[in-house]
Amino acid sequence: MKNTAEVIVGTGPLAPADVVAVARYGARVRIDDQALEEIAKSRAAIEALAHADTPHYGVSTGFGALATRHIAPELRAQLQRSLVRSHAAGSGPEVETEVVRALALLRLSALATGRTGVKVETAQAYAGLLNAHLTPVVHEYGSLGCSGDLAPLSHVALAVMGEGPVRDAEGNLLQAGEALAAHGLTPVVLAEKEGLALINGTDGMLGMLVLALADLDRLFKTADIAAAMSVEGQLGTDRVFAEDLQALRPHPGQAFAAANLRAILADSAIVASHRGPDCNRVQDAYSLRCSPQVHGAARDTADHAATVAGRELAAAIDNPVVLPDGRVESNGNFHGAPVGYVLDFLAIAVADVAGISERRTDRFLDVARNHGLNAFLADDPGVDSGHMIAQYTQAAIVSELKRLAVPASVDSIPSSAMQEDHVSMGWSAARKLRKAIDGLQRVLAIEILTGARALDLRAPLTPAPATAAVRSALREYVEGPGADRHLAPELEHSVRLVADGTYLSAVEAVTGPLS
Repeated sequence: MKNTAEVIVGTGPLAPADVVAVARYGARVRIDDQALEEIAKSRAAIEALAHADTPHYGVSTGFGALATRHIAPELRAQLQRSLVRSHAAGSGPEVETEVVRALALLRLSALATGRTGVKVETAQAYAGLLNAHLTPVVHEYGSLGCSGDLAPLSHVALAVMGEGPVRDAEGNLLQAGEALAAHGLTPVVLAEKEGLALINGTDGMLGMLVLALADLDRLFKTADIAAAMSVEGQLGTDRVFAEDLQALRPHPGQAFAAANLRAILADSAIVASHRGPDCNRVQDAYSLRCSPQVHGAARDTADHAATVAGRELAAAIDNPVVLPDGRVESNGNFHGAPVGYVLDFLAIAVADVAGISERRTDRFLDVARNHGLNAFLADDPGVDSGHMIAQYTQAAIVSELKRLAVPASVDSIPSSAMQEDHVSMGWSAARKLRKAIDGLQRVLAIEILTGARALDLRAPLTPAPATAAVRSALREYVEGPGADRHLAPELEHSVRLVADGTYLSAVEAVTGPLS
């Protein structure tokens, strides 16, 4: 959807919410006056070096392993064009629009720091591209995550030059020159240093990290909702979630998850039905009892990742960089290791949250463990299969998530004639995390779908107001228990209600904001 809000890009860091607003919801951008002044100052420093007798990397020399060649002034515009054209070498499926918009915005933010040496017109061209909702075609493969996300960023730079394919707001494929002209935008003619400035950054992997953290904030709360429905539907105890018990292990994420579970299960007649002095349900299975510990650890992992993302958003990544005193210095800040590590760490957390969700779901279906419910929650077991294969689907996804949890950042393939002999693979870590997040949404959706059926089958006992609200939201699209129906559409309805936040909103309308 389009967003009429405006995000100001200045010399300081963008807020994560600003990145999401532009990337996902189409907010407009504007470069502030201070940033324009800093961009002009750094450009003046680059132009002074361009006329100096001493060669300077990226200004009057070639790049990478070809940095020893001095480039004559009349060839330098061609040098910059050649750099972008040759590095726009991605392959494979197109990357999602929100990812391309995020990386374009974050590159603009780096340009706005005044540490890169581009012309003001070049920075404004990135703002124009975003505001016109023109999305350069970026491909799945091409970034090793060192010297930044070279190929993805080069495809964006190519579009700013008026070359290569782009998609408009409606998804139509156009040539960049034609699309820019239709929006009154002029292609940029790159000068000294500008090609490097447009492609040396961790913007793709960082953009995907910021988007992932926004998704995981919703999904970890949704995981608490799913767990509460499983505890309730399986006649589990809520005593283990007591605040004083949780405080004995003072991890903040665990405390938040347990508080959510207490709030969601409050006033449940199902839980109250077996709460009392004669209740022996103090040793529920780990998948029920340890939900706060697992969900909490995932939250703490996300908090660490958010700290790293905040530092990266405040960074001015380019090589070489223009320092405030006018010096132009080479550096290694484009290496994606800090971002790659946390992307991989999050994939591990996502796989584990999905894994414990699948185990909770499986318990609903087994008569030896579901405390009086029909086998597979089927209407007529034997004739009907109920949710048997829904759990198979969960299991297949969880198995895939385990493979996606294998870290990309421990890999490295040397490139550029051994000049770039250690790379981060951060882009690859980000790509697999996006797939993992989609898988987690689907696993949680199946647990909630199954939990809602179990709550229906516990009648006449009534669920907690919060879990009842989730069930009601689902029942607008999916009927209650009965003979077997085509199950795939019902799964997809539940996936959508996870993805668009409907389940979370239904709960928070009862409990107030979850932690």
